[in-house]
Amino acid sequence: MNFTWRMAIILSLSALLGACASTPSKTASAGSGKGGYYLDDGPENHPPEHLDRIPDAVPKKEPLHKFANKPYTAFGKVYVPDTSDKPYKERGVASWYGKRYHNQKTSSGEPYDMYAMTAAHPTLPIPSYVRVTNLSNHKSVVVRINDRGPFRSDRLIDLSYTAAWKLGYINQGSTEVEVERLFPK
Repeated sequence: MNFTWRMAIILSLSALLGACASTPSKTASAGSGKGGYYLDDGPENHPPEHLDRIPDAVPKKEPLHKFANKPYTAFGKVYVPDTSDKPYKERGVASWYGKRYHNQKTSSGEPYDMYAMTAAHPTLPIPSYVRVTNLSNHKSVVVRINDRGPFRSDRLIDLSYTAAWKLGYINQGSTEVEVERLFPK
């Protein structure tokens, strides 16, 4: 291979790698360690006032969703929802989702409301309830699981905008949490 071809290949690869390394101009990816939110999935321009007054979800007896609790595949991985009544407690990374999915159908068929106290989990029953505690500031909230996700191996749960706001990590994009399943009394 002559010198001209080698230089052309090197320049092409350099341009390609440079494009991959560029950061989005508007935001950083949620959970990237740089804060912000992913693409257009941030808060609305005028979120409601008094998000702190939105009450946590209250665990109540509900029938399990007929379809949202069947085994499914996402991004090549098979997930088997746990429909038992066994306790669940795990630590991991929580992210959040906002306006990009607002009013879109969740796995339960309900519209996603970024101002409700809800969450997505890959295998907990739909519906079910969990207490999520931010391990960096010890704030906690109770949310209702009504959706599937996140589908990244480094994430445990996706919370609604309001739940993440109440836990104090909106500007970070993600945080370390403890998730514990709750049952109706």
